[in-house]
Amino acid sequence: LLYDPERTVSGDLNEGLLRSRRLLLNLAAMGLPLATEALSPFAMDYLGDLVSWTAIGARTTESQVHREMVSGLPMPTGFKNGTDGGVAVATNAMKSASHPHHHLGVSATGAPVMITTRGNPDTHLVLRGGRGITNYDASSIEQAVGALAEAGLSTAVMVDCSHDNACKESERQLDIAQDVMAQRRAGNHHIRGLMLESFLEPGRQDDGEDLRYGCSITDPCLGWAQTEALIRSL
Repeated sequence: LLYDPERTVSGDLNEGLLRSRRLLLNLAAMGLPLATEALSPFAMDYLGDLVSWTAIGARTTESQVHREMVSGLPMPTGFKNGTDGGVAVATNAMKSASHPHHHLGVSATGAPVMITTRGNPDTHLVLRGGRGITNYDASSIEQAVGALAEAGLSTAVMVDCSHDNACKESERQLDIAQDVMAQRRAGNHHIRGLMLESFLEPGRQDDGEDLRYGCSITDPCLGWAQTEALIRSL
């Protein structure tokens, strides 16, 4: 939506920014708290005031540019574990983002400027598995919490029920969510939240001319009915 709103491959960032901000404004007007993945540091300058929580993906957690950006964000941010399934990259990112930084940015008039940040103390770990390794089970979460505590960081953990934890099979999210919530009910209060990939219709489809409305053209998702039933059961 942001980079190529008409899906023509040519891209239209100006229209994408307008549509993205309009969508977030409409959702905020409904009273919904909004979350997103901060893929582009510059996009947060245009959209960040409407976002309550953001994530840094597994492939960008190691990026110094994203760590500097997070150090200046006003909202809690979750760093996903690395693509190898380990948490060291994320703990290093959390440490870096907690400190003040000076980095290159863009002013309100579009000029290059030096940005000074205060550091973001409200970061946490998101466990999403990696390279065929899952890390939502009790033992993996215990190890992750231990690594966070040893690093002097917040031991709050969110579990991403999709991605490598679900081996890209969207319906596995249902069982994973139940497993993680059972751990929470058993007394593991380090677990603070779940992340689901969900849309109106289940599954995914390739982009093209004859698209099924409400079905993902990226990662496979749970459908609305499945998600509603899951949340009510938790």
